[in-house]
Amino acid sequence: MTDLSKEQQTEFEAAAFRRLVRHLRERTDVQNIDLMNLAGFCRNCLSNWYRDAANEAGVPLDKEASREIVYGMPYEEWRARYQREATDAQKAAFEISRPKE
Repeated sequence: MTDLSKEQQTEFEAAAFRRLVRHLRERTDVQNIDLMNLAGFCRNCLSNWYRDAANEAGVPLDKEASREIVYGMPYEEWRARYQREATDAQKAAFEISRPKE
């Protein structure tokens, strides 16, 4: 493994995060339930992790603000534009794959 400085590691992680967010914004055809069923996380999870990191650093960030960072627009606007009703098959797959509490 290449030796990276802490600054390089942080810079590359931030670049990868920005690319992931850009990719998710462009792939509006991919529904959150599809992401959850295949990968175990979705755009909402990513926005929650972002908010958690900000709050842990002492920077107050609410759910709507963190979602807007990930979605690139207010969440309700994204839902109205792109979210479709989940199919019965998607819902059944989610029940099988969702994290157990």
